[in-house]
Amino acid sequence: MALFPLSSNFERDFVLQLLPVDTENTMDEVAAAAAEHSINRRVRPQPDKVLRVRRHSNGEMFPRDMKVSEANLMPTETVDIIFADA
Repeated sequence: MALFPLSSNFERDFVLQLLPVDTENTMDEVAAAAAEHSINRRVRPQPDKVLRVRRHSNGEMFPRDMKVSEANLMPTETVDIIFADA
């Protein structure tokens, strides 16, 4: 367990956020942490969708149960948080 900084590019938000997460967080937990900074602030909720995390540089979609430590991410690397069909 270690603090790990990511840059969050949330769909439909114009602000990139520095997002401190834990290396043991799942991608669902990363998406939820990012949503705290965007949903109901600058982005409308979409209750019929799920949030997914993907690598910004190549669009690789991470499995929802993958841990940050398993994703081979670099500190402050940008991830996209997107709305997807459930």
